[in-house]
Amino acid sequence: MDRIPILKIGSRLLATIQSDLHDAMALQLEDDLAESVVRYQSDGVIVDVSALDVVDSYVGRMLAHMASVTRLLGADTVVVGIRPAVAITLVELGLSLGDARTALTVEHAFAYLDSMGAERQAEADSQSDAHLRDGAEPGGGSPILDPLRLAQAQINRSP
Repeated sequence: MDRIPILKIGSRLLATIQSDLHDAMALQLEDDLAESVVRYQSDGVIVDVSALDVVDSYVGRMLAHMASVTRLLGADTVVVGIRPAVAITLVELGLSLGDARTALTVEHAFAYLDSMGAERQAEADSQSDAHLRDGAEPGGGSPILDPLRLAQAQINRSP
């Protein structure tokens, strides 16, 4: 069975579909992407479809499904290189790409994923700051629930 190669570039994965995507190949790509997201702890997946002249309803649904699967695993998916005729066909079929975002080029996809990573980091920092303002100690440990700190507190109280 033909497999679509998946390249790891930093924390991102890039799959370039270079031939018509038949049903078995689409299912294999979905499995391979899901396994690779987990294996490499990837935060982004880019699927390049610029070589595809035709995307039928099945392939459109598979791209949307792949994006949903990778999203559940913590990675954003960006589909790049959709040709105008393919975009028109997807709209005429009433299909959307679900959780997938689109970009014109691979470079635009990386820029989008970079911005999403920065947004997530800012949100995590904000939540951490709020947690500290609420009286928690740095590192997230509670002095009452953290056994090491509890033992240190007991030692410090001993005469």
